[in-house]
Amino acid sequence: MNSIILLVEDDKDLISIYKEILELHGFELQTAVNGEEAVEKFKNVNPSLVIMDGDMPVLDGYEAFKQIKEIDNNAKVVMVTGYSQFDPKNQEAAKEGLIKIISKPLGVDELIALAQQYTEPKIKQ
Repeated sequence: MNSIILLVEDDKDLISIYKEILELHGFELQTAVNGEEAVEKFKNVNPSLVIMDGDMPVLDGYEAFKQIKEIDNNAKVVMVTGYSQFDPKNQEAAKEGLIKIISKPLGVDELIALAQQYTEPKIKQ
């Protein structure tokens, strides 16, 4: 397991906040602003965890999730969404291996707990 988290969010302010929090806790971040960019970054960095917004331009989080699972069936992906976990899109994604569905907003404690559960922090020298 490595320490890389791929954060996929089209709201640049949220990316900045999440990135700052996670880096302060010793995690390495890669970011993407849409699903298409997320799939390409996933191929290049092979992150331990993907935290992805469900509703994004270009390619939404659900379609990006499907493409990521085709690349690596063991990929760990968390969907952050404004939809209920009982929404059909979320139910389908859960059947396809989505590890968690989180309703917006994603809290700081939950963000750190996810990172700790699925990655290893960088060793500070």
